[in-house]
Amino acid sequence: MNTDSQTDTQRGSAPHLFEPLHAGDLHLRNRVLMAPLTRSRAEQPGDIPWDLNAAYYAQRAGAGMIITEATYISLLGKAYGYIPGIVTDQQIAGWRLVTDAVHERGGVIVLQLFHGGRIGHSALSGGRQPIAPSAIRAESKTYVNIADGQIDVEPPRAIEPGEIQGLVEAYAHAAELAIAAGFDGVELHGANGYLLDQFTRSSANQRTDDYGGSLENRLRFPLEVARATAERIGAGRVGYRISPANEFNSMSDEDPVATFTTLAEGLGTLGLAYLHAAEMGEDSGLAARATSAAFGAFQKTGGGATISNSDYTPESAEARVAEGRADAVAFGKLYIANPDLAERIDIGADLNEPNPDTFYSGTAEGYTDYPALAASEA
Repeated sequence: MNTDSQTDTQRGSAPHLFEPLHAGDLHLRNRVLMAPLTRSRAEQPGDIPWDLNAAYYAQRAGAGMIITEATYISLLGKAYGYIPGIVTDQQIAGWRLVTDAVHERGGVIVLQLFHGGRIGHSALSGGRQPIAPSAIRAESKTYVNIADGQIDVEPPRAIEPGEIQGLVEAYAHAAELAIAAGFDGVELHGANGYLLDQFTRSSANQRTDDYGGSLENRLRFPLEVARATAERIGAGRVGYRISPANEFNSMSDEDPVATFTTLAEGLGTLGLAYLHAAEMGEDSGLAARATSAAFGAFQKTGGGATISNSDYTPESAEARVAEGRADAVAFGKLYIANPDLAERIDIGADLNEPNPDTFYSGTAEGYTDYPALAASEA
């Protein structure tokens, strides 16, 4: 039976969403993907993935591909409390619990690698000041302990030229560790105002050396990271996420269409598996233009699949893929509330309504207790 926690959707199939898709070396059984979702539930101390995380991701293994929550590549890149890393042996072993659980159910899962850059606080990174392309503080907040609420991020220091290649290596090494932990691939988090995005966009990168100023220079670090990661684990296992018009974390760019088209050309030349765009609203002006241009440039220069992510419904996602404007769609909030979202879309079933009050609660509530279709019909 239906409950008050469910909302009705139009019944019917979505045939284009259920065609298989090859994204580089990643073979997806459908095009209903799970977007990266920070949920702040790593085991403490140590930011270690554990049984609760394994259960959560395994429940959602019916997705064509799961993209995990943002996972820090170094302690200095930790932007929030209670998020996982891919640094220590314990974290690697914890992620192995997750990948084994997903693969046992026939799923595909990639690890989203990120560094928070200027989004951080010394209380999260062993007393060290956050780093950024330029010493420009973001008007943003973070949290150390969820119960204590949010605090302002600290002013960052500018990254020294001699530190940059170490950061490139940190991404590549983290990708190598992800494969060792059983992941099918990785996604480089170049969106939402974190380190790769900070180098990319003109508002956050005001360097005067070879890594700032001109568009070519601003893209140098992101492309070096993508190239090193592709060389380490194979380009067919590497995706990249962008958010051309997202102003989150004090981000903007003087010409996002040109910036992200040029970035996408470089990523396509590397032969990456996919380009994933987080849009601000399903077809919102600037985001739509920048995303469309980036997708075209990526595939024209040799890149793999394109993935859209915004507030899509099953119906609008089906239209997006059917019209050829993306190869797949990643769902966020709907996958929080519907562990069997792909199966529900396939048969046109009702969807559970997500509860925002439990998005970051730190417990199993609102995490692994949303009912699957069989349970909700019982």
